[in-house]
Amino acid sequence: MPVDRSLLTGSTAMLVLKLLESKDMYGYEMIEQLGERSQNVFSLKAGTLYPLLHDLEVKGMVESYDCDGHGRVRKYYKLTNDGRRLLENKKKEWHEFSSAVTGVLKGGAHCEQT
Repeated sequence: MPVDRSLLTGSTAMLVLKLLESKDMYGYEMIEQLGERSQNVFSLKAGTLYPLLHDLEVKGMVESYDCDGHGRVRKYYKLTNDGRRLLENKKKEWHEFSSAVTGVLKGGAHCEQT
């Protein structure tokens, strides 16, 4: 079942930071990894990813560097310490949010009238 892409809004930065938590990556690699890890539920376009990476870099959450591999230069991104802290905060926010949504979907606790 296709997932409404608007559900991804607001989570994209967290997902990108999570990808970079384990290793430095270049843009296309992030797009591929996100698709693989989400069983293709999440698919980022370059036009979405690169402005996000630029914004994260300006804010000091990631740093970029050029690396020459197999005859072509690629821009790699790595998570900074500030980016790691932001990721931890985003994960906590996501846990609270998803727990609240699950509570509503399951019916949650309710009071009975006496």
